[in-house]
Amino acid sequence: MAMKRHLLLGTITGAILGLAGCGEKTANATVSEIQTETSAQWPRIASRVARDEQLEKKVEALLARMSDAEKVGQIIQAELKQVTPQDVRDYHLGSVLNGGGSFPDNDKYARLDDWVALADEFYRASTDTADGGVAIPVIWGTDAVHGHNNVIGATLFPHNIALGAARNPQLMREIGAATAREVAATGIDWAFAPTLAVVQDDRWGRTYESFSEDPSIVASYGGPLVEGLQGDPEGEGFLGSAQVIATAKHFIADGGTRDGIDRGDVLISEEELLAIHAPGYFTALERGAQTVMASFSSWQGRKLHGHKYLLTDVLKERMGFDGFVIGDWNGHAFVDGCSVVSCPQAINAGLDMFMAAEGDWKQLYANTLRQVQDGRIPGARLDDAVRRILRVKIRAGMFDKRAPSTRPLAGDSAIVGAPEHRAIARRAVRESLVLLKNRDHLLPLARNQRVLVAGDGADNIGKQAGGWTISWQGTGNRNSDFPGATSIYRGIVDAVESAGGEAILSEDGSFATKPDVALVVFGENPYAEMQGDIPNLSYKYSERDLALLKKLRAQNIPVASLFITGRPLWVNREINASDAFAVIWQPGSEGAGVADVIFRKADGSVNYDFTGRLPFTWPQTAAPEDSGVQYAFDFGLDYDTEDLAGLLPEDSGLGERQLASELKVFEGRPMEPWSLQVTDIGNKRRSVDSSVTELEGIRVQAVDRNVQEDSRRLTWDGSGVASVGFFANRRTDLSAYLEAGGALVFDVKVDRAPSADVRLGMNCGTGCTAEQPISDLLRDSESAQWRTVSVALQCLVDGGAQLDMLLSPFYLVTDGAMDISLNSIRVASGVEADIHCG
Repeated sequence: MAMKRHLLLGTITGAILGLAGCGEKTANATVSEIQTETSAQWPRIASRVARDEQLEKKVEALLARMSDAEKVGQIIQAELKQVTPQDVRDYHLGSVLNGGGSFPDNDKYARLDDWVALADEFYRASTDTADGGVAIPVIWGTDAVHGHNNVIGATLFPHNIALGAARNPQLMREIGAATAREVAATGIDWAFAPTLAVVQDDRWGRTYESFSEDPSIVASYGGPLVEGLQGDPEGEGFLGSAQVIATAKHFIADGGTRDGIDRGDVLISEEELLAIHAPGYFTALERGAQTVMASFSSWQGRKLHGHKYLLTDVLKERMGFDGFVIGDWNGHAFVDGCSVVSCPQAINAGLDMFMAAEGDWKQLYANTLRQVQDGRIPGARLDDAVRRILRVKIRAGMFDKRAPSTRPLAGDSAIVGAPEHRAIARRAVRESLVLLKNRDHLLPLARNQRVLVAGDGADNIGKQAGGWTISWQGTGNRNSDFPGATSIYRGIVDAVESAGGEAILSEDGSFATKPDVALVVFGENPYAEMQGDIPNLSYKYSERDLALLKKLRAQNIPVASLFITGRPLWVNREINASDAFAVIWQPGSEGAGVADVIFRKADGSVNYDFTGRLPFTWPQTAAPEDSGVQYAFDFGLDYDTEDLAGLLPEDSGLGERQLASELKVFEGRPMEPWSLQVTDIGNKRRSVDSSVTELEGIRVQAVDRNVQEDSRRLTWDGSGVASVGFFANRRTDLSAYLEAGGALVFDVKVDRAPSADVRLGMNCGTGCTAEQPISDLLRDSESAQWRTVSVALQCLVDGGAQLDMLLSPFYLVTDGAMDISLNSIRVASGVEADIHCG
């Protein structure tokens, strides 16, 4: 998909120069200048959090008393499922977090008192000086991205994409403050919010976490949300008992990856990086955001977790950020040469705290301490990281607040899901709805009608809340998991029955008595990062829901569609089959806000009008290359607008998939769009672009089979895990080959049989990988003789590969010794596979 066309770099650049504290001009940048990191002039941000010399003296006094072991403990954050209070005590850990779907005692239904009690245990462990160490309170972070969304009964606000439609910065401040109060009630100190992504490709699975494709909207929201969470940096309540530490994330350009691939590469100039993806950080830092989270993604091929220029030179030195940089979920492990348990490169680049979410964080601690002691991590860099962490903890009053249970809001059940918080959320729903169609002024509806409420989203709070809701992906929840919440259907019932009408719930649209009107609530099911990436903008459940709409229209029932979605999708057929069509995004726990807008008051007057405007361009087709514009950015009808639009085009732009008998991946050379890449035992990654590439533990050499250098010889020496495969920066849809009973086919010659397990894999992104053991097959091959091997695609699908969004159709990995050659790798139909599954 092309870059959003309404973004004019000159206009944007001019706009961001007017932001508070941003006084320097932006220079033009070329790719060569970017690569040498000497181009655009990043502005100096004047944070409203003033430097406090007395605080700095306290930091230095603490730092002087700390051992290297204590300092290393401060820069490690361990996840709730893998850390105990005793660990915090023994390792002097600086932080803990609970990821999505992580709870005290691993209990989804943990009570408020359970959260506070565990926070107390961590706090007391961190301030225990029995071993002679320095008492430094641990800081607990949580992904409170649309309310305190890990906690049963919390207020869930609409996701950011919906808030972007509301165009109301003051509302963001109120949402931040309400969220902070609910987080503080659980004894937690730190929210990993706000997300400041400026999404440029809507196929990204985190599009709903972005306020808009327009950086000016993101910039207008970043500061107020930070201020809502942390308080006024120039006021008495800053980081007080009702506030939490905020996180500007994910630095930088997480929303700009090519093809919307999660954790992918951002291939833009530094001028574009500054103009499109930075403005939200300018306002967030100006309002005093105390932490910044590094992005999983890369810029120009370099992972942000290891990007010294952007983390240190730009963020800290040029922009003046004096808080600390936290990593994302094991994000350091993806830096070139790093692993989950070792990454001095990230600390040296400017990361101040590892988010050691999975794997052996104790080994990471030991390795990091060793790297400090042998000088691979300079003492000055370690001190700088710890100094920043201590500065934030002192600013937040953590040395004065005492145990979480003693704080004013802790354990107060009246705060979590408080009526005043739910009222803010309900108002946010009302202001976020966008009306795309309203033929013959069907909406607003009179309340005293017989209303059929259909669709699988009508009475499904989990679906309307979306991802990052109790669980990471937002799946596995029931309405009973949302005490105090209101489904869209329940809001409709309350509105209709208040005026003598009747609401009938029927998911499939069946009825005994013909209704006056049908409201059909449908759309995307919950998803989050990685699993939410899609290959194109076609609505996944179109056939089912379109049939429902057509069935109702065929019975001469007026139909209003209420579309649940976390991104713009191609739904032209659904819009054509509806008399009215409203995008309700993912409204969260207060579904009654939808009924507030679509129904009139009992006296027939308008209750609340539609005021939301599209924060993203709405596509005319589903085609990823150029989806066109069906509804422009900023579009949105209201009840005074005469909707004169005709039928929309129903060509998806995807065309019929033409299935060739085979798709070549490697035929003497890597075929477009793939490149041959190798990862050695030290996790160093290289593209193979020469006749011989040799890294630690693995060697790749071009050799002859039929013609010169038409094959690749792969040699593992058995010293550790290494892999080689074919990867692309854009997705390929191979699902048609699965439907045709296809297989992954390759020619192989074994010169040295594997000494350990060998796995053949496909990859569709981080967390979307399938591997098939092929060790026995290789061992059984006749030595030094070519043979053709085929693996049924169904094996890899059963293992978790999504063939409609592949990034790598073929890779091999082993930790043993092996010497093989490969030739002619392809995906083919009509092949009798050597390996079958299922």
